[in-house]
Amino acid sequence: MTTASAKKMIQAARTLSGDMERMSFPSPVAWVYNPLQYGRSAHEDYLKRFAASRKRFIFLGMNPGPFGMVQTAVPFGEISFVRDWMGIQEIKTGPKATHPKRPIQGFACPRSEVSGKRLWGLFQDRYGEAEAFFKDHFVANYCPLAFLEESGRNLTPDKLPAELRQSLFDACTVHLCKVLEILKPEKVIGVGRFAHQRAVEAAEPMGIETTEILHPSPASPAANKDWKGKATKKLVDENVWEAD
Repeated sequence: MTTASAKKMIQAARTLSGDMERMSFPSPVAWVYNPLQYGRSAHEDYLKRFAASRKRFIFLGMNPGPFGMVQTAVPFGEISFVRDWMGIQEIKTGPKATHPKRPIQGFACPRSEVSGKRLWGLFQDRYGEAEAFFKDHFVANYCPLAFLEESGRNLTPDKLPAELRQSLFDACTVHLCKVLEILKPEKVIGVGRFAHQRAVEAAEPMGIETTEILHPSPASPAANKDWKGKATKKLVDENVWEAD
């Protein structure tokens, strides 16, 4: 049975996906992947399972990674966690056109989403079962789209030219506010500076607290030195988690 909360989340995701499909992104963007559209069944399965009730804390990421949510339609979607820990079904279709270097392979993708492996691994280590984590927590992305340059290189939303960002960010912020209205969290935790900035913009006018943890990307030297310990300490200091 799909709860009222999950139904609202699904409708909000469909609205955002439709908004994204109507946008165009000229150079340097050459390819756009929308997992909310081609991976709708898997993403909505995620929402039905884990967005069924109010959450105390929401972790907010930037946008889909090429070996994570692009393949699984789940934020920070490291395949092993999506398949084995969450029990989410595999996406069955892909975009009409894909970059030859970035195919949609679903659970057969041989690459690891290291950021997702670290983030979900932290949650699994602390809570054990997925249901225990999702009782009070949820993980979302600010922007649902993945952008690629002509070469296939990933282009994050913060690197888009200013003239391309405004309408995109406006739609994403409206959606984030809707998510906050539905899930009514006490606090939003931005995973990285960009996500925290977007969280501040949406949440603080609603009276919702925000904080930030270090992004687990291996591109960050600081994240490659005990990211788990640093993230845990920050979450304890911010009264998200209790000290062990």
